Amino acid sequence: MNLTRSHKTENYSSLLENIVFVELKRRGYKISIGREGAYEVDFIAEKGKEIEYYQVTESLLNQDTREREFRSLEAIRDNYPKYILSMDSHDFSRNGIICRKLVDFLSGAE
Repeated sequence: MNLTRSHKTENYSSLLENIVFVELKRRGYKISIGREGAYEVDFIAEKGKEIEYYQVTESLLNQDTREREFRSLEAIRDNYPKYILSMDSHDFSRNGIICRKLVDFLSGAE
């Protein structure tokens, strides 16, 4: 099979999302996929009265990707925690949205 670069990237992104999904389930969250207007939120994680929002991406280094990932979470007007998980070491956090390295999230590091 001859995969194009975009197809490989899509598969990698799907793999990262699946890893986060399984980890959130392991932590006892009820998971759903959300939509805020035209924007999709990868995961809404609920446990009791606790709600957290997650976007998962390989990297935020590309400006277009960064804006797309933030746009979904910035459109949500409540005050529950919002996270973007990526493989990046650079912290792109803004407007109360916390960017975390995926490896740190998985290890439970703050």
